[in-house]
Amino acid sequence: PYVTVPGTQPLVPVAFDYADESDTGAPGRPAGYPIPEQAKTQAKWIEGGYPATGGDGDRHMLIVDRDNRILFEIYATHWNAGANRWEAGSGAVFPLDSNLRRPDGWTSADAAGLAILPGLIRYDEVFGPGPIEHAFRVTVRATNGYVYPASHSAGSTSGALPMGARLRLKASTNISGYPPEVQKIFQAFKDYGLIVADNGSDMYITGTYDTR
Repeated sequence: PYVTVPGTQPLVPVAFDYADESDTGAPGRPAGYPIPEQAKTQAKWIEGGYPATGGDGDRHMLIVDRDNRILFEIYATHWNAGANRWEAGSGAVFPLDSNLRRPDGWTSADAAGLAILPGLIRYDEVFGPGPIEHAFRVTVRATNGYVYPASHSAGSTSGALPMGARLRLKASTNISGYPPEVQKIFQAFKDYGLIVADNGSDMYITGTYDTR
């Protein structure tokens, strides 16, 4: 899931485990992340479907400030009611009108140091009129170092792909037998490819949560 908020959404501090590789807030703006109050108790705001006080897994939280065009992404998101604070593993902020890359050696909310939201498959682009015009985020079971555009490694398995590796479906592959929406996804595999962003299930390509 991803959350869209206005520029007036209050910013709240987040305590990060990897504070030395996390952003306290957006560049040139006050510190904090625009996390809605409802995320503390309601489901579907955080990856996995859990409210912020329970569950497990990577628990990514993706927030778009639509007025200021800023993407906030958090990994291992939790609300600690006892300490009265938001806590997470790491956090990264990406201005959406920039190609700003993470500092070399830094992680993000994803192990490779990349933004998550731009690499997700969305309902509106799969069933919309135009082609899909971006690469997709993909995970593999093990990795070895990193290459551009990634900025961070999370493995050293000999023979494995590096974080940031780009995979492409061969242009000669016949995709005509698939439904139109699936053809659009496969065509993006050919045109833009898949970028290795994290360790996880082999060839796992992620989409946004959508009730449609």
